[in-house]
This record gives sequence, structure tokens and C-alpha cells, in this order.
Amino acid sequence: MKSTVLIVDDEKSTRDGLRLALEDKYETFIAKDATEAARLMQDVKPDAVLTDLRMAGEDGMAVIDRALKLSPQPVCIMMTAYGDVETAVKAMNKGAYWFLQKPVDLRQLEIILERGLKARTTEKEVVALKTRLDKKFALGEVIGSSDALQKAIEKVRTVASSNATVLLQGETGTGKELFAQMVHQASPRVKGPFIAVHCAAIPANLLESELFGHEKGAYTGANERRVGRFESADGGTLFLDEIGEIDATTQIKL
Repeated sequence: MKSTVLIVDDEKSTRDGLRLALEDKYETFIAKDATEAARLMQDVKPDAVLTDLRMAGEDGMAVIDRALKLSPQPVCIMMTAYGDVETAVKAMNKGAYWFLQKPVDLRQLEIILERGLKARTTEKEVVALKTRLDKKFALGEVIGSSDALQKAIEKVRTVASSNATVLLQGETGTGKELFAQMVHQASPRVKGPFIAVHCAAIPANLLESELFGHEKGAYTGANERRVGRFESADGGTLFLDEIGEIDATTQIKL
């Protein structure tokens, strides 16, 4: 299947010329301004975006900014006149792949496009592989072949994709924290933090502040704002070890 290229330029002759040069190798789409480009980016999800810098209305930087918010990101190439090179470099610092001076050398454009699309494909493959390996090895750190252990690992696979609260039960030393880490590593929250709180090790009068945090002046001795563990774990996983040791009042608040 052909890669898709979005060409953005307010000059019809430039749009048509670039499309003619690329359409044999790529599926091409054209936009006359940033607004039309924004609509096409949502509809097409192009593999590459080739945009002029100076256009009526929003400029090429706006096109690049929108393109870089797509997932996966397209290869972004800026076309610029000689005097705009500094701006084009800023676009590259934001995440654009390359810039070309106008009039565009078509052979150079073909080379840059091909190189950029290959790099994009490689990056996507690396991300996918890392995701598979993270899940594989997260579940592979527990060694054992008993039926009970295999059932426990299977439950990890089941609950990891859920946002539901998970209760891990077992005697001290049976690896509850390891299983909690496995759930985290195999979940969509893997890029977020994993925060472990050993409840039994924190005095009861300090545990509530540790979990929920407090504002400056909330009580005597609260000299500064403190971020609680719940807030620190936002977007990730909070593991409350020995939660059964928490006093009844705090458990109700949880």
C-alpha cells in the first residue's frame, strides 16, 4: 500500500507540480491553506506532510504543530524561501524532520521523503516491540509452573487492562508487590508512575497525610504543601501494601 503525503501550499501551481512529481510513488492529497490541511489530517492521517512556510492566514508552523499532535506522527517537511531558514530550523527543533528551500529540488525531496518514511516505520516497529517485550517480561519475572501460580498470572493478564481496583491477597513474602508491578507493566498505565506505600511502616497519625497530602497550614506543623501518594500516582498505579493494617477510620476514607 502506498504511503500518503499531504501537500500544503497556497500557490496552485506549486501544489499541482509537487503532486504530479509524487503521485506515481505516493497517494497524494493537497490543501490550499492550514484550515483545509487540518481537516485532511484528521480524515487521512497522512504518513508525511509537506508544507510551505508562508501562506495566507495561518502559516506552515501551524500546520506542523497540528501534524505533530497526530498519533503516529507524520514525517513533517517544511518548504521555505531563503530568508526564512531560521524559522524552518525552529520547526525542526519542534519535531519537523527536514526543511527544503524553494524552488524545491524534486530529486532531493524524493530522497528526504523516502528516508523520513523509513525512519518513521522503524520507530513504530520499535515502539510496538517494546510494548510486547514489556508485557512479556513483566509476566515472565515470576518463575514457577504450579497450577495455582499459572492461574494467578492469568488473572494478572485479565485485570491489567481494567481500571478497577485490584485486591492482592497472600502471606508476607509471597510476592504481592511483584504481582502489583506485573499488573502495572501489563496495563495501559505502564508509562505512568508505580508508587508503592508500605502502610504498616507509617505511623497512623501520619498515614492520612502521606496518602492524601495536605495544604500549607492545614494543621500545626504543616509548613508547606505536600503532594499525596494518590496524586503522585495519577496516570499510573498506586500499590498499598499491608492495607489491612490501616486503622478503620482511614480505610473508610479510602
